[in-house]
Amino acid sequence: MFVFTFVHMKIKDLNQNRLLNPSMLYKFIEGKDLLSHLKILGTSVEARPIYAFSIGKGSNKILMWSQMHGNESTTTKALVDFWSFLKTDQAEDILKECTFLMIPQLNPDGSEAYTRLNANAIDLNRDFIDLSQPESRLLRKIYDDFKPNYCFNLHGQRTIFSAGKTPIPATVSFLAPSADLERSLTPARQLAMKLIVAANKKLQSYLPNAVGRYDDVFNINCAGDYFTAKGTPTVLFEAGHYTQDYKRKTSRKAVFDALIVMCEVISLGKIDSFSVNDYSKIPENHKNLRDIEIFNLKGTSKGVLSNKNTVFVQYKEELEDGAVVWSPAFDSLNEEHEGLNKINAENHSDLKNISVDFDEIKNITKMISLLSLHQ
Repeated sequence: MFVFTFVHMKIKDLNQNRLLNPSMLYKFIEGKDLLSHLKILGTSVEARPIYAFSIGKGSNKILMWSQMHGNESTTTKALVDFWSFLKTDQAEDILKECTFLMIPQLNPDGSEAYTRLNANAIDLNRDFIDLSQPESRLLRKIYDDFKPNYCFNLHGQRTIFSAGKTPIPATVSFLAPSADLERSLTPARQLAMKLIVAANKKLQSYLPNAVGRYDDVFNINCAGDYFTAKGTPTVLFEAGHYTQDYKRKTSRKAVFDALIVMCEVISLGKIDSFSVNDYSKIPENHKNLRDIEIFNLKGTSKGVLSNKNTVFVQYKEELEDGAVVWSPAFDSLNEEHEGLNKINAENHSDLKNISVDFDEIKNITKMISLLSLHQ
């Protein structure tokens, strides 16, 4: 009861905090009094401007980009938060040693449509060999011209990811991408690992056991793998879920804190004080979480009473009439999954007398739809 009531009561707040299209980004930057520093680097498939901002005068050049996938906006906000921080006296030492080039929204068309893909339905993070899209070509050109010493690739991940095979959501995850099929520990990759270890040490102070490590299978089509193969230390950031925090305030703060820690380590020349060996101690992500677990359902399978009494539900996020609609949908009957929110059907007025046919997915989906309409 609580879970679905929560969704319908808070849906407007969720929309305002997860949707970040180009006009919203513009207002967000304007609200932080940073607008005058923007410059246009190029345009998207649908001719939307792709902005960047630059700050600092140090020899360590750091290239950062976010919203390569248009529906992953949490790290974009963290990146603008970091930019705002760099304008304060606290960042003076960092700016003496580092020069930043930051692209807050590489995929403005996908951000407008709230999709992972760009306007040509291409995943920009799988386009770094073909370079079939103007956004991919732009990022490659910026990389070639700027010649960064470090790259930070900022993304967001779904609620399904846990930190290790645990019920703890991966509130933020990292990856030091591989440089080859053998996943060799090249000098560039080792530097990225050390930066991640430094950030993890800070984040564990308030996110114990909630930091994950992403799969490092090599794919040269991905930006991070390509840049690492070129010899540039690259860190992938993934803003994830924190318990009941669908607005992602906690992961936004975690990414912001990680950016500060990593850039301080670079600026102070302390990167080698961290050990590559500690990177593998960060638990690898697993896909074992689901938004909702409904248990103690009554039902049948193949016409007989069934002990398959648990259904897992995942929210679908879709853009409708300029707003993101969150709707619960059947995900699986896999009892190895773990629900972030749990509903005991025996204690729920709309569920305790329903008999579910566990062999008929439409029946289950109809049951979930009925439940989701209940206020």
